[in-house]
Amino acid sequence: MELYTRLEQVNDRASFFEFVQALIDDRRDAVEQEKLAPGSPYSADTGAWEHTTIEHYLDAALAWAKTTNMGIAQGLSEEPTWQAFAVFLYVGKIYE
Repeated sequence: MELYTRLEQVNDRASFFEFVQALIDDRRDAVEQEKLAPGSPYSADTGAWEHTTIEHYLDAALAWAKTTNMGIAQGLSEEPTWQAFAVFLYVGKIYE
């Protein structure tokens, strides 16, 4: 199942954990793809990860959270939800 599809399905603790495992698997796959066929050092890696170190990944997630008020500006609930936490983790991969 595609990572974004899993993200959309997060609605409780179990589905959050499943999403986190899928995110881990996605990153591992991207690392393996990079070993086989390195992408450009000036863009996302071959697995579409914009941020390949933990500090850059968390910087991106935090920047998104601050910019969007933890997704409220994008239609996420004002109350903390499992999906909001999952989105926070997901955007660390893609947010520029």
